[in-house]
Amino acid sequence: MKKNKNSNSNTIAQNKRARHEYHLLDKFEAGMQLQGWEVKSIRAGKVNLTDAYVFLKDGEAFVTNINITPLSQASTHVICAPTRQRKLLLNRRELDKLTGGLDRQGLTIIATAMYWKKSWVKVELFLAKGKQSHDKRDALKDKDWARQKERIMKHS
Repeated sequence: MKKNKNSNSNTIAQNKRARHEYHLLDKFEAGMQLQGWEVKSIRAGKVNLTDAYVFLKDGEAFVTNINITPLSQASTHVICAPTRQRKLLLNRRELDKLTGGLDRQGLTIIATAMYWKKSWVKVELFLAKGKQSHDKRDALKDKDWARQKERIMKHS
């Protein structure tokens, strides 16, 4: 059966809290090393990205705290670890940019979305700087004002 391109988006999961908590600076796209049961669970939509973060170790990037809930019909001989560390597949130039952002600028790496690209699972990463509480309030005020402007323009 052929999948209709207009039926639904390719997004699997999003971390909406990240846009509220951080100033997102540089965007990266990374593949992930997954096991078979994880791909099946991802296809079923059993993914939670809210606490996910990325760290670098030995020149490689890893993501942790992505919660992929195992399906009940998953194989019984495979030990399923829902929040295990998963290796991110990035090229050397991207890893160097991430390392520079972490070391020199004191930034963090945040996973904001997981989506399908053709048959591959991709993770959207951002180099990010934490927001102060007054920055969060300003962002909420701007969002509310934009919403009010839309209402006013719609009714006039």
